[in-house]
Amino acid sequence: MKLAHLADLHLGFRQYDRQTARGGNQREADVAEAFRRAVDDLLAQRPDLILFAGDVFHSVRPTNPAILFLFRELQRVRVALPETPIVLIAGNHDTPRSVETGTILKLYEALGVEVVTDQARRIPVPRFDCSVLAVPHQALTGAERPALRPDPGVALNVLVVHGVLEDIIDPEWSAADYGGARLTRADLGAAQWDYVALGGYHVCHEVAANAWYPGSLEYVNPRAWVQLREEAQRKVPGKGYLLVDLPGAHTTFRQLPLARKHVDLPRIQGAGLSAKQLDAEIARRVAGAKPPIDDQVVRLVVHDVTRGTARDLDHAAIRHYKSRALNFQLDLRRPEEHRTVGVGGPGRRHTLPETLREFLNRRPLDAALDRDAFVRLGVEYLEQVGREATGEAG
Repeated sequence: MKLAHLADLHLGFRQYDRQTARGGNQREADVAEAFRRAVDDLLAQRPDLILFAGDVFHSVRPTNPAILFLFRELQRVRVALPETPIVLIAGNHDTPRSVETGTILKLYEALGVEVVTDQARRIPVPRFDCSVLAVPHQALTGAERPALRPDPGVALNVLVVHGVLEDIIDPEWSAADYGGARLTRADLGAAQWDYVALGGYHVCHEVAANAWYPGSLEYVNPRAWVQLREEAQRKVPGKGYLLVDLPGAHTTFRQLPLARKHVDLPRIQGAGLSAKQLDAEIARRVAGAKPPIDDQVVRLVVHDVTRGTARDLDHAAIRHYKSRALNFQLDLRRPEEHRTVGVGGPGRRHTLPETLREFLNRRPLDAALDRDAFVRLGVEYLEQVGREATGEAG
């Protein structure tokens, strides 16, 4: 049996102000295009079972275009692969905080998709003597978690679950950056399954020989640069999904081309540089970008820049870089300040974004409000104000 494992589509994700010719958000269109390309590849590979391991949408209340787009793409799969079961579980982004809110995911049952949104459920695949235990986000957040045990009466057992293993969380990310339920390796018990299909972590990651995160299909988090670094460290070629041959769990990563690249330019040490010297260094980094910055998502980090130097930079040139790229982030970082902590030990002063993130994570919110999105938006607004104050915004 050939199984396709996808996760973290985040359809409806929006970022930056650039619009398409039809007036939509360009990054939302990029995310949709990534899934369209995944469907094209699925139809070419013709798997026997397709699993979507949560966070199909970026929001509990996705836009009408995102809802319709997913319907059309799943319909393409259903028409081309009528005998292939499709199992879709809800992730934390798909799960309303109030049970009265309901979920749009049930709509796709009209296409014959097995949709699991609240309680864990076993889904038989008789054609291959297989059983799929589908465990959505909500099933892991209740007072009593379901027992993750295989069905002894079948030849093949597959677990699909949306949650984040505690021991793989990147230390640069705060707890709020991972909205999914926490899991341990003991929870999974990977050895007892033929395959464990995980969702909730955006970088392709091998948990065990038969247990994987496929990663997201696009960069759908403001901290994409952390993902890029991890992909480089783990030698992950990019974004895509997994094809798995069972029994044996032989896994193949199907890399998909993206609409544009995230380009992290070589960093600049700004200590001791005048504004004109720094302008020249920035220009050199931009000129040497591969690919060129045009229509890409670009970041350039410059360390140890004083407020006066930042104010005197050539902001007309910076605005020109911004007009060329889909997004050009000139990340000017102040010289690090130290203060006395406790009885005199040196410690790093919390930045305003860090202070705000900690405050918003503690603040009581309405049950229907997406805390992750609320915190992320608040920090983005604060950082934008900071850039405008130093003349970086254009």
